[in-house]
Amino acid sequence: MAALLLALAVVSTGLYAGFMLIFQTGVMPALARLSDEEFVRAMRRINEYVPRPVFLLVFLGVLVFPAAALFVAVDGRTDTQKWLVLAGLVCAVANHLVTVAGNVPLNTALAASETGGEPAGEVRAAFERRWNGFHRIRTLLVLGSFGLLTASAVVTG
Repeated sequence: MAALLLALAVVSTGLYAGFMLIFQTGVMPALARLSDEEFVRAMRRINEYVPRPVFLLVFLGVLVFPAAALFVAVDGRTDTQKWLVLAGLVCAVANHLVTVAGNVPLNTALAASETGGEPAGEVRAAFERRWNGFHRIRTLLVLGSFGLLTASAVVTG
């Protein structure tokens, strides 16, 4: 059971890290080339569409599976493996805190601006740089989590 939980932790974290990295390296640079109106409209639609069941399952799995893997008793698990899983879980929790405290409020404000009549340039200026800053942090955190969890699965001592 512990090996399955660790495998699920690595897979869910890897999927989420990949999603974050693609957003960082592909989606946001592409959106940056849009006009203010196009950028704001696109980000609103993305923020409406992304939090669907499959995404939410992966988003929660990034926390649940490493925590479960950490707390399931395992004969023969080394202290190094335990600390790697714990460090991976800490990075995942930090990632989620950045998301909830940084990116989500910006997404909420972006959605609310749709009915406020603010010019798209002002909406974008209040959103893009800050959102990208938080996103860089959370991408690095989840990549770190993935690396640590992967290391815990392959380290022997």
